[in-house]
Amino acid sequence: MFTPEVLFVAAVILVALVLFVTEPVPVDITALGILVSLLLAEPVSAVFADLGLLVAPFELVTVEQGLSGFANPATLTVLAMFVLSEGVRMTGIVQRLGTLIARITRGDETKQLGATIGIVGPVSGIINNTAAVAILLPMVTDLAERSHTSPSKLLLPLSYASMFGGTLTLIGTSTNILASDLYATLAPPEVARQFGMFEFLPLGAVLLVVGSIYLMTVGRWLTPARIKPRVDLTEEFEMADYLTEVVVREDSPLVGQRVESALVETDFDVDIVQLVRGDQVFLEPLGQKEIKAGDLFAMRTDRATLVELLDVEGLDLIPEVVDEAELEAADRGQNLVEVVVAPGSSLVGESLASASFRQRYDATVLALRRGGELVRQRMDRIPLRVGDTLLVQASEVSVERLDANRNFILAQEIERHDYRQSKTGVAVAIVALAVGLAALNVVPIVVSALAGALAMVVTGCLKPGEVYDAVEWDVIFLLAGVIPLGIAMQSSGTASLIADAVVAGSTVLPPLVLLGAFYVVTALLTNVISNNASVVLMIPVALQVAATLGANPLAFAMAVTFAASTAFMTPVGYQTNLFVYGPGGYRFTDYVRVGAPLQAVFAVVTTLGVPIVFGLGM
Repeated sequence: MFTPEVLFVAAVILVALVLFVTEPVPVDITALGILVSLLLAEPVSAVFADLGLLVAPFELVTVEQGLSGFANPATLTVLAMFVLSEGVRMTGIVQRLGTLIARITRGDETKQLGATIGIVGPVSGIINNTAAVAILLPMVTDLAERSHTSPSKLLLPLSYASMFGGTLTLIGTSTNILASDLYATLAPPEVARQFGMFEFLPLGAVLLVVGSIYLMTVGRWLTPARIKPRVDLTEEFEMADYLTEVVVREDSPLVGQRVESALVETDFDVDIVQLVRGDQVFLEPLGQKEIKAGDLFAMRTDRATLVELLDVEGLDLIPEVVDEAELEAADRGQNLVEVVVAPGSSLVGESLASASFRQRYDATVLALRRGGELVRQRMDRIPLRVGDTLLVQASEVSVERLDANRNFILAQEIERHDYRQSKTGVAVAIVALAVGLAALNVVPIVVSALAGALAMVVTGCLKPGEVYDAVEWDVIFLLAGVIPLGIAMQSSGTASLIADAVVAGSTVLPPLVLLGAFYVVTALLTNVISNNASVVLMIPVALQVAATLGANPLAFAMAVTFAASTAFMTPVGYQTNLFVYGPGGYRFTDYVRVGAPLQAVFAVVTTLGVPIVFGLGM
């Protein structure tokens, strides 16, 4: 029956789906909008009731239920897992692992692919798979560079294998943790409970093996080498026509002016990359430096603009190729790096100009890559998106600051001096203990994870201020915002109505086919909206369908959970897909070509595996 409550919830879901797909605002803001809408249902319906448009006001969630997402065990567990992952990262263990792998694989692409899948899969089951990819991405890119392998051949498998690994344990992905809480809250009282730490493992291990075989065979053949094996970053970004060097003549009107007023703040599409004065090389900040005759500037600009500059500003062109070696001349450390705009970054929606990128980070952006598209001119006004890759030149100190900034993920390893190698054993032991205590049901997972996060600080693996930087707050607010939607779907009868329609329209289909249908629908939904939002929308319906059929609700919940944790067909389907989108130079169609067959294989394996592992009947 289409009651006002059902219509209101349906309207919220419809608007949320549109916003999740189009992303005019970040997904966490959409989630907060869902939360506020549900809390406003009662006062808004009361107004309509006073006007005679409704029989009586209705309440979808209480204030306590609406705000419960912020204190929910799932939300707090995910928060703690981010801290645990950061504690492991700060020991530098991944960098040492990368050196070991490079020595073992010896430039063999097959061995590199096997090592990438073999590492990220198990690691993603221990620490959150999103964090695992963020940590391992620089290692894999460097591995490709050292052996002259296209990074495109390794990065998409890195993302997919992290999803395989996320299905191994309860803490492998935030989706599993959220699904566990929803099942404990919404399932029939006689079966409602939290999922066990290793309850996913039997089927997850099968998916990891099947997925790994696919990536090593069919997937390897389908994955394109979009980026050539890298020798020089300037070559990779095709900068030959956009980087040049000029020298200031004695009669130049620029002599005596500051760089910021003479060149940086002009209408010319030009960026000063570095200043060479005698034996000294200067990088950002350059704005306050006074220009002298004989100064040599490396510039990013196009040929047409360069001709205007030479005519107007008294500059002479130096006919030499500006390559990576020249741009690395300022410091002994690394000056030229690729940085990826991370999910939750404050720069999303901002442009380089509006974010004052150069001034804020003392760094110059030479090029922008969005998937397979390269932009090397007029970049300042382009709104940035998650997954955009920036070719940045900066001093060694600035590069280290970018690496430490949660707005970015560096796409290659840099020499860092703040790793706490002496804490490696302690950090690994803390994670192992947190997982072990939860697995043995000594304490709930939320307690062991929070205790582990505290232990990271107490033992010196993390500094107190680093705890807050470690958390991906957009994920936390997304979880807190969508959790009440599951409650509202059930309390309003929306989930029951949809479930009745599903069962009525599929009376001739056996439960196994309906189970497969839930996997397919959830997987398709997850490929266009947030995986956590998919779980919240689909689990209440799945539980109602199971109740109507007299089937095992756990089986249907697990089918939805596994589907929401494995979105292979679009770059926006999962955060890890966005991480590798720019660094791999992929096109949108690459995800369909490689991911669609894999999604089909997983649909069959999961649909057949869930009844075997969890049982389909009551």
